[in-house]
Amino acid sequence: MSISSDEVNFLVYRYLQESGFSHSAFTFGIESHISQSNINGALVPPAALISIIQKGLQYVEAEVSINEDGTLFDGRPIESLSLIDAVMPDVVQTRQQAYRDKLAQQQAAAAAAAAAAASQQGSAKNGENTANGEENGAHTIANNHTDMMEVDGDVEIPPNKAVVLRGHESEVFICAWNPVSDLLASGSGDSTARIWNLSENSTSGSTQLVLRHCIREGGQDVPSNKDVTSLDWNSEGTLLATGSYDGFARIWTKDGNLASTLGQHKGPIFALKWNKKGNFILSAGVDKTTIIWDAHTGEAKQQFPFHSAPALDVDWQSNNTFASCSTDMCIHVCKLGQDRPIKTFQGHTNEVNAIKWDPTGNLLASCSDDMTLKIWSMKQDNCVHDLQAHNKEIYTIKWSPTGPGTNNPNANLMLASASFDSTVRLWDVDRGICIHTLTKHQEPVYSVAFSPDGRYLASGSFDKCVHIWNTQ
Repeated sequence: MSISSDEVNFLVYRYLQESGFSHSAFTFGIESHISQSNINGALVPPAALISIIQKGLQYVEAEVSINEDGTLFDGRPIESLSLIDAVMPDVVQTRQQAYRDKLAQQQAAAAAAAAAAASQQGSAKNGENTANGEENGAHTIANNHTDMMEVDGDVEIPPNKAVVLRGHESEVFICAWNPVSDLLASGSGDSTARIWNLSENSTSGSTQLVLRHCIREGGQDVPSNKDVTSLDWNSEGTLLATGSYDGFARIWTKDGNLASTLGQHKGPIFALKWNKKGNFILSAGVDKTTIIWDAHTGEAKQQFPFHSAPALDVDWQSNNTFASCSTDMCIHVCKLGQDRPIKTFQGHTNEVNAIKWDPTGNLLASCSDDMTLKIWSMKQDNCVHDLQAHNKEIYTIKWSPTGPGTNNPNANLMLASASFDSTVRLWDVDRGICIHTLTKHQEPVYSVAFSPDGRYLASGSFDKCVHIWNTQ
């Protein structure tokens, strides 16, 4: 058996990533020098740490359940162990002794019952005790029967209504639809992005372009072996921007050709967005900075070094003004050409995970590990609304494509928030109230998306389920 600290650290690092603890994963990765190990993450399957822990737990359960001669106690294993029980020093001996005592009592009781039955055999009718035993047994089963709770079941999607896109060799972190054509982009831990053609005249799931993220080493291109965790299409659907943990942003054509490599960040890129005009790309990185890039030349137009900790998310207000948030609990609004923020919002008491401008660009929503959702206006310093209803961290938010400034101006504007408390909440921002709480998920919710008309909301969770909700 061979176990190295690098291998253990890598599995812990991957577990943190897969569980949504991206900030903790980054910090742990830096302190444990994950990037300097020679482990190819693309070859390590998802949930590897959980899998090996489960196997270890099964081994301990086998130890508890097996006699010294290799046979099972009473021909069957005893009750399952919890993970904490399994790591307690005396758990095997304690459980084995308890089971031996129980088994001895059962054997003694069985022997006494057999002796009593033998002494009464002459005076009792043949089969009478057996008949009573059967009757009592049936009665016990009937009393122990429990009706199933009435719960809405999962809707099974017919195979002809689903397309499974296979090709990635590691976790898929993000996907985005092309705004013009039936193309879907995806980013993965296998250091690739892929563009899938889902038009009706394409072969189901077979048409894909692989965008390999490489770095220069020794005068040649080699795979970066870093996660692709952010991507965004320009408004015309002709170019795709990707951000990677290798510290580079890249621009690709929709045909899969690399157009530009943007390299000024000093570490992983957490977010990037095209502006509406399509001439600038905005990126946020662990190096505490945000950068506006010229999409045509691939050059950095301006770097904004205003955060005191990693920048986690960005969103354009206009074609040259944007907001950024950070683990430093601050939100900055910056403008191209200005050497300091034009507005700074403070009020969160923990990391700010995501920010989104409403369709008109007047209100900015932010969500945080402090379990609050806040609404800000450029007209004032304090938040317009401090929305407190979630009881765990809020991971992401999304405005509905409704109300003024959208294609659905007559429908009410809503804001959706997804939380580690397993719920999604819908908010009426004008009134500052929660109008719906969606509670079907069993694990943290990591993503939400509205349909183009705003009537439906999709949510995705760590419980392996996607739910479609009617927002009306």
